[in-house]
Amino acid sequence: MTDQCATSPVLLQLDETLCRLSSRRALRVRGFTLRQGEHWCLFGGNGAGKSVLAQLLCGRLRIGTAALHVAPDFDPQRDVLFVSFEEQQSLAALDARHDISEYDPSAHDQGTTVHALVSAGLPLSPLDEVRLQQLLAALDLQALQARGIRYLSSGQTRKALLARALFRRPRLLVLDEPLESIDGETRASLQRVLAQSMGPDTATLLLCRRERDILPGITHLALLDSLALLASGPLDTVRASAEFVHLAQRRLPVPAQLPVHTPRRPVPALTPDIPLVALHKVNAGYPGKPVLRELDWTFKPGQHALISGPNGCGKSTLLNLLCGENHMAYGQDVVLFGRRRGSGESVWEVKARFGVVSNELHLRYCKGWRVLDVVVSGFFDSVGLYDDSGASEQQAARDWLAALNLLPLAGDHYHELSFGEQRLVLLARAMVKQPAILILDEPCVGLDDAWRQLVLDIVDRIAATTSTQILFVSHDPQDAPQCINQWLAFSATGVSIRE
Repeated sequence: MTDQCATSPVLLQLDETLCRLSSRRALRVRGFTLRQGEHWCLFGGNGAGKSVLAQLLCGRLRIGTAALHVAPDFDPQRDVLFVSFEEQQSLAALDARHDISEYDPSAHDQGTTVHALVSAGLPLSPLDEVRLQQLLAALDLQALQARGIRYLSSGQTRKALLARALFRRPRLLVLDEPLESIDGETRASLQRVLAQSMGPDTATLLLCRRERDILPGITHLALLDSLALLASGPLDTVRASAEFVHLAQRRLPVPAQLPVHTPRRPVPALTPDIPLVALHKVNAGYPGKPVLRELDWTFKPGQHALISGPNGCGKSTLLNLLCGENHMAYGQDVVLFGRRRGSGESVWEVKARFGVVSNELHLRYCKGWRVLDVVVSGFFDSVGLYDDSGASEQQAARDWLAALNLLPLAGDHYHELSFGEQRLVLLARAMVKQPAILILDEPCVGLDDAWRQLVLDIVDRIAATTSTQILFVSHDPQDAPQCINQWLAFSATGVSIRE
């Protein structure tokens, strides 16, 4: 590929940079130039430095010796839009702060709707409304435009953020893993929409961890590893390099063994032959939106289940019914661990038997918590540590961190870790109390291939060496651990169960 954009106007230029992030971490860049009409993929694993470089280029991070040159007619505050996990996290937090459902007579607050999010809540001209509707249709969001974003699945929320960015037509669009949490049915159409936005008058920064997620329309590739820019240039040239092959194929060591501890809050022993979960003709949904219809499902001892299906089909609703987050389980034939829901048990008694790793939980952990405290909070089923913990809880947390090769990070702040390290910390938090059921809701979202394989290998080790049973949610049935021996496949017409 020839560099056809070499004479295009320079939008952003970063001089040779040493950007110190902490006492032990610093990003090193020999220089980087972004021109109009160039569509870059910043490629690297978790913690490689992609987000830091993007933030430096867009003026969101001003530390170290970085010298950023911006074109006179380019304003990062006006001309740049981000679509990222962090933006999704901020959006969820802002919408939650404005939730007035507990004060509303109907106990329901729709919050920010999809239409309001995409249009910024502003009145639109007829032509703009037509363009907005076309965009919502292309992203399969048209039927959801009146729904509050707090009632969307993680994948639907990501598509709404993409719609907002594309509708505003920024000169520079920064896409941090835009295909994460997107089901297979939507992925191809989303790739087409994004590729169409990559024209000669705009620029793109795609942050990417997996080779399969490099979007059509990308013209240039930059490789990062261990907070250093290794190579950059035209896509085909860099993609054929030894550095790219190494990054795309590397693997991480799997823990030799996992710790076993006595739970802090002992719960009654389970009867060996009684199903852990038994649902009969269960229904659930939202106002005007039925999700689960007449669901029958039994989860027996020794089973490990895969739950798959498109965005918004009811996977998370099912999980919330089980672990006490959804009140619709009451009054229905829902039996957990041999006891019918609503027969006198507390929510905390239910939660004591579950460990959870999910994107929603990841979104709720903000700045301020030390890694060790995050793991210990698993004993209390809290987001953060608010109760006094004893020596046994602290030791159990350290043992799990050691098993996952994270013990040196015990005193670090959780938000300073790489995304992959954060996900393993949440896995340690879930397992520290030895749950009967480990719920893994899209646990590989946000992970590169090496970290994904590590998580899957650890899940298989948990299934093989502990009494914990697995409920694994994934959009891609092929992206699942080998221990799976039951499959709940969700679709628009219902749920099929295979064993």
